Amino acid sequence: MSTITAGMVSELRARTGAGIMDCKKALSETSGDVEAAIEHLRKTGVAKAAKKAGRTTAEGLVHSYIHEGGRIGVLIEVNCETDFVARNDDFKTLVRDLAMHVAAADPMGIDRDDIPADVIEREKSLLTEHAKASGKPEAVVEKMVTGQMDKFFGERVLTEQVFVKDPDGKKKVGDLLSETISKIGENIKVSRFSRFQLGEE
Repeated sequence: MSTITAGMVSELRARTGAGIMDCKKALSETSGDVEAAIEHLRKTGVAKAAKKAGRTTAEGLVHSYIHEGGRIGVLIEVNCETDFVARNDDFKTLVRDLAMHVAAADPMGIDRDDIPADVIEREKSLLTEHAKASGKPEAVVEKMVTGQMDKFFGERVLTEQVFVKDPDGKKKVGDLLSETISKIGENIKVSRFSRFQLGEE
């Protein structure tokens, strides 16, 4: 088993934002492999977030973000469990980042349930028509449409969009929320947002 050094723990903390003990445990369980430890923390973060998902979120922040030049504005409400966490710098940073993300990525809703049924039906119908025109078998057409609908949701649903500040272009907003829940230790959820663009109704 590899020796876990303070430098390895520091590097893992810097890259994930996880606590010291979580980093030590992840490195121990992955024999000192930092990349594997990052993946381990991501998975445990999702598991911890899932456990907290049912807890009441009655505190939080309403934050406004105006994009440079004043042409796009966002108002967002993000909730947590306690006012103590609402005043926490990590939580405030998350809320600011989410508002900025909404301004840049223009999601239609927080999750798939927020996308109007008629919009989903119209998109699915167009994709099905296009896939059938390829002349492929029905089973293949169905898989094509499912894959393209997943792509549509990935572009239009907040929690499924790739986070605009992720340099690798892999982390989704849902991953960011799970990581923050794991780090802070409270349930966090985006309750609502409004995005305004100059000249749009």
